[in-house]
Amino acid sequence: MRYGTGTVLQALILAVIMPAGALAQAPNYPAKQVTIVVPLAPGGPVEFEMRLYMPKMQELLGQPFVTEFKLGAAGTIAGAYVAKAAPDGHTLLAVNNAFATFPGLYRNLPFDVVKDFAPVTLMTKRPVVMMTGPAFPPRNFSDYLAYAKANPGKINWGTTGAGAGGHLSGSWLHGATQTLVTFIHYKGTGDALPDLMSGRLDVTGVGLGQALPYIKSGKLRPIVMLADKRSPLLPDLQTVAEAAIPGYDYGSYTGFFAPAATPAAIVNKLNENFVKVLKMADIKSRLEADGNELIGNTPAQFRQMIVRETAAWSKVVQEAGIKLEL
Repeated sequence: MRYGTGTVLQALILAVIMPAGALAQAPNYPAKQVTIVVPLAPGGPVEFEMRLYMPKMQELLGQPFVTEFKLGAAGTIAGAYVAKAAPDGHTLLAVNNAFATFPGLYRNLPFDVVKDFAPVTLMTKRPVVMMTGPAFPPRNFSDYLAYAKANPGKINWGTTGAGAGGHLSGSWLHGATQTLVTFIHYKGTGDALPDLMSGRLDVTGVGLGQALPYIKSGKLRPIVMLADKRSPLLPDLQTVAEAAIPGYDYGSYTGFFAPAATPAAIVNKLNENFVKVLKMADIKSRLEADGNELIGNTPAQFRQMIVRETAAWSKVVQEAGIKLEL
């Protein structure tokens, strides 16, 4: 086939000024169903968010968005699956705060959390509150630290498992304040709450949305926000960062990753539309009612956060001497 000189010149100009593949990759995406792999059991906050986002993403991009649960090996089976998936944007990974703890916890991790994934966006952060039962003596965080120092090892701190967020956040808090507690591992927060209310358990971290009904009813008492800033839903409750440990910030979150080689045009298109969903009035109001902080950051910002958190949690794990195997 022959082309006129003007057509060839235009093609050459486009080849120089347009990113490689940009014309082909973004406009036709998605070409089929997009599957978001979830490494967490149904019924938690990540699944709740998926149910909000999926119909909206389908409306915006014209293809079905569905969730697929792949459980096991602390969530690393799902991570390995997505890391090896075709880098075309049709298989994504939903993550929570556990994702950045993997490198510190597991020596035989089957993927690299930074190199094997392309961050899309961090959607939300869920603040966590340190909660106690009504009979627990300390009434605030200063009282708690004094009590912990006077009673080393006697406070029972509930977690959702060895190496889970509650275990690591508690290790960071008590290591930095030179206090000692006994960690009691439960299968989930729901299992710990009855023991907390009865006094068999002294302390545990609870997501703000889950904690609010117990706080309002007086069944449980908040001690401090395990975060770096206060929540507008509990504005008078101080944070660990302002009270004792500058830079301390623990909370769960929901974010999305694609396989590492996914073209930037596709990643950016996903980012743009996920952020659009997050700003929709009905989504925004529903998430904020449960105490979620809406983020919607860029892929570069999300990558920086993962790199930072991976280093921080690896340090916590090392200092606490936590060793786990997959």
